[in-house]
Amino acid sequence: MSNEIVIDVTPREINIALLEEKRLIELTREKSNLKFGVGDIYLGKVKKIMPGLNAAFIDVGYEKDAFLHYLDLGAQFNSLANFLKNTRSRKGGPIPLSKFRNEPDIPKDGKISNVLKSGQLILVQIAKEPISMKGPRLTSEISIAGRNLVLMPFSDKVSISQKIESHEEKNRLKNLVQSIKPKNFGVIIRTVAEGKKVAVLDTELRSLVEKWDLLAGKLKEAISPKLVLSEISRTSVILRDLLNVSFNSITVNDKSIHQEIKSYISTIAPEKEKIVHYFGGKAPIFEHFGINKQIKSLFGRTVSFKNGSYLIIEHTEALHVIDVNSGNRSKSGDDQETNALRVNIAAAEEIARQLRLRDMGGIIVIDFIDMVNSDNRKMLYEKMKEAMSSDRAKHNILTLSKFGLMQITRQRVRPEMNIDTTETCPTCHGSGKAAPSIMFVDEIESVIRLIQQKHHFKVLTIMVHPYVAAFIKKGFPSLALKWRYRYKGKIRIQGNSSYSFLEYHVYDKFMDEIVLESLSDE
Repeated sequence: MSNEIVIDVTPREINIALLEEKRLIELTREKSNLKFGVGDIYLGKVKKIMPGLNAAFIDVGYEKDAFLHYLDLGAQFNSLANFLKNTRSRKGGPIPLSKFRNEPDIPKDGKISNVLKSGQLILVQIAKEPISMKGPRLTSEISIAGRNLVLMPFSDKVSISQKIESHEEKNRLKNLVQSIKPKNFGVIIRTVAEGKKVAVLDTELRSLVEKWDLLAGKLKEAISPKLVLSEISRTSVILRDLLNVSFNSITVNDKSIHQEIKSYISTIAPEKEKIVHYFGGKAPIFEHFGINKQIKSLFGRTVSFKNGSYLIIEHTEALHVIDVNSGNRSKSGDDQETNALRVNIAAAEEIARQLRLRDMGGIIVIDFIDMVNSDNRKMLYEKMKEAMSSDRAKHNILTLSKFGLMQITRQRVRPEMNIDTTETCPTCHGSGKAAPSIMFVDEIESVIRLIQQKHHFKVLTIMVHPYVAAFIKKGFPSLALKWRYRYKGKIRIQGNSSYSFLEYHVYDKFMDEIVLESLSDE
């Protein structure tokens, strides 16, 4: 299977697309100024204790206080709190954790009011990003993740991924890590550690301990609320968690990010460094790889998937609802049950893709086409489990109810990916009236003339719908060529299939968009 990652870097955000056999299956958008990301560790302050919820609200600098439940404190919370208190009051640097004396574990069924008090400083980690009107969800069970290992301070336990099936390999890894880990550090061995040599794991473990030491060194002088250790960039997180032997290409359109990724991969998988490519093409990178078109077709309320069949996806505050429709699909000679099974099986594949693509979390209810045969219903359930087996988010799938409904719960740690695929007409701006289309090319030329008069450009890029681009570039001499000679500048015409028919945007030589409204104000 061919797996690719395509990364589009813009001034405001980084868009990361994961493709399998050229099909878009995951899309991540990270704001350039993103704060409160999953994995970030903060020194916070307890604002309010809520005994009825057995929880507390913590100030970590977000506009709404973050939520910390008693069950998310972690068994070693007393050790963490004592370490923080000693570090801030002690002269000199923090006590090395290997020499620190751990406190007894807190009880599983205890009360948060017995552990925390208002105004207390506390070390917390973002478990869920702010979603909708809610602040971040926190945990005090601190963990520092690497590619092969996850470091757990104040613990001595070594755990191993259940996805590693070989008992011999499990024992090898467990004994190996037990022999190299420092005291008072627990370790979770990740699936990708299977088959790794001791030198690789030892190097990574040392780097994770160094991160903890860096964090501990900041605690003495830090003023709450304060970010004390940030998760690596979202791009690197995705590469860390996804990169495996099946990947054959990572393409990015920014030189600094390209170098960052190449450097990062050289440390975690040197043999994969050659698959990182810089894209310097004239067309937008998502347009070049056909991703824009897939986004437009996959993020609407209605999603077609096979031979006229389609899904209707609705979102509410409490859950997501997906309705499966056969459309005009029918096969001569097949009865209703067989047709229903065919559509439902195909729908299961597309639904699994949609859950990953939109990062839908919480409760998902799917209304499949009714089937009477119990074997067919079981087959559909097994197909859905298979289709979601590659989904990294924790999920649980229930069998079909007697009403033909399937319920899925899926872990949600970030806001759902929601892209509006509808467009307001760029020409009439929703009024329903537009200037004659025959004048459209003249309008573009008048904009070029205005820019030339005010800025004397050397290079301009005009991005339009592909049909319009073909019209402007056709013939000899073409309109594009005439404009070049008339205005004595290099004019590039590029098609973008994500544009509506009479939409256009103008960019300078640095590919920064020229705001046309500002020209008329000058």
